[in-house]
Amino acid sequence: MDARRLLIVAALSLSLTATAADSLVIEVQPGEFTIEQALQKARLARLHQEGDNPTLRLHAGTYRLSQPVVLRPEDSHTRIIAEEGTVLNGGVSITGWRRQGKLWVADVPQWNGRPLEFRQMWVNGQKAIRARDVEDFEKMWRIRAVDKVSETIYVPAAAVKKILHERHAEMVLHEMWCIAYLRIKDIRVAGDSAAITFHNPESHVHFMHPWPSPMVTTDGHNSAFYLTNAKTLLDQPGEWYLDTKEERLYYMPRQGEDMRTAEVEVPALETLLRVEGTPDRPVTDVTLSGITFRHATWLRPSVMGHAPLQAGMYMTEAYKIRPQISRPNGDHKLDNQGWVGRPAAAVAVSGATDVVFEHCTFEHCASTALDCHTFISGGAVRRCTFSDIGGTAILAGTFGSEAQEAHLPYRVSDMREICTGLTIADNRIDDAANEDWGCIGIAAGFVRDILIEHNEISNVSYTGISMGWGWNQQTCVMANNTIRGNYIHHYARHMYDTAGIYTLGSQPHTFIEENVVSDIYTPGYVHDPNHWFYLYTDEGSSYITVRNNWTPSEKFLKNANGPGNTWENNGPMVADSIKIKAGTRQ
Repeated sequence: MDARRLLIVAALSLSLTATAADSLVIEVQPGEFTIEQALQKARLARLHQEGDNPTLRLHAGTYRLSQPVVLRPEDSHTRIIAEEGTVLNGGVSITGWRRQGKLWVADVPQWNGRPLEFRQMWVNGQKAIRARDVEDFEKMWRIRAVDKVSETIYVPAAAVKKILHERHAEMVLHEMWCIAYLRIKDIRVAGDSAAITFHNPESHVHFMHPWPSPMVTTDGHNSAFYLTNAKTLLDQPGEWYLDTKEERLYYMPRQGEDMRTAEVEVPALETLLRVEGTPDRPVTDVTLSGITFRHATWLRPSVMGHAPLQAGMYMTEAYKIRPQISRPNGDHKLDNQGWVGRPAAAVAVSGATDVVFEHCTFEHCASTALDCHTFISGGAVRRCTFSDIGGTAILAGTFGSEAQEAHLPYRVSDMREICTGLTIADNRIDDAANEDWGCIGIAAGFVRDILIEHNEISNVSYTGISMGWGWNQQTCVMANNTIRGNYIHHYARHMYDTAGIYTLGSQPHTFIEENVVSDIYTPGYVHDPNHWFYLYTDEGSSYITVRNNWTPSEKFLKNANGPGNTWENNGPMVADSIKIKAGTRQ
């Protein structure tokens, strides 16, 4: 094709430019048309041989989404480049506030023809608090007893006096390394105690599984809990309550907030963007640069509760094994069975080869921010920023399908299923796992050839980086992973049985090196105040080299490890040059 420049103004004010190299540039303006329509224009141009390797240039502004943007195999070899200030927003603005005593109230609009339900709210960009019974988590109540047969938790009667007549109150229960969201079905008070029962399915799952479990101890570390989602608990500035029946939202403003002019956002979409290919037709060679992904919701706890096994993976079925069964290859006896599902994600990637996210921002996401799931080959997440994330910031690889029992080694006949060759580098993650406290800064499951390097992770509720799954030392699909040069600090804000870096399972030729881990939180309500670590190789961890990691002391744990692990030069003696180089290289 001769050098030329074509400008075609479509009916939707879409402009396209073809260049001498047969590339195509599509200028996208917010409010005039959708990103889906721009993608369709690029696909049609390809079909008509009017330009390959298209670039969508997103101009600054807010693109409000009514459904996820989907990148398909037809969008391979596409670049989506955004100007600064470009936002893909899954939220809805709440306006029309009116005063009602100390509170302000607004009618909640219908969204896509249905009542809008949500669990988060932001006022002028600051996250508000879903009404709860304690302002300070250090003042949470403690449970008194648990009856797993009747699926009942006993608590002080004084703890529930405000919610006795509320319809949709929830208990958020601290359980060792997870929290459970349990929708309250009934409360019966007898003297100074109250018996609480819960709705299914979470009630049955929660009381059947042994790990993690609500704690009742003799040393004052009974499991802590708080109560939420009741109008009677709305008593502190910054708190809100949604009456789903009346479709009405109540808020007690913070000092200086004028609700007549405040910008109030609630999330409506769980997923803002999906990259969705197949094993035989993956989405290939796509770059997304400079986009802000904002306001994604998380609704499962409102509908089905939330009883996780670990790392935010919720249990669909679980139970004890009695008597315990022996396992091969030196693994200790197994005392439980469990099957898990995967939480929602603001951006979800499956069936992708060499898909890159760079210089993107993920903020105000209620669950996982970015999930690189199955059939992933290559690609990168680099120089991105993650802040105010309710779940895990970056999730990589399968944790087993819902048909896979969680303690089995994961082996597949089609290795393309495994997330392989992904690079996660130079990202900044701050304030993650603030809704589901048991989630992670960066969590990788059954992965292979993964490189996690030079990220900075801070203010996370549980673990900084978690690698592996399976609770056994049998070799499976995991191998050749590297965690290098990361700076992890101010972690374990709410949960213990934790570490800055944590591993599970057999991972031959895996290296954890030249990382810096420091500054752990000390919450007073954890089940065991001493059960925290800087580095932690957990059940079945095998064939892993851990070397040259700087930590303030040698507080490490090697729990039920398999063979072949090597530990070299970890602790405060590590060279200052390693400390200086850790973290992002921007």
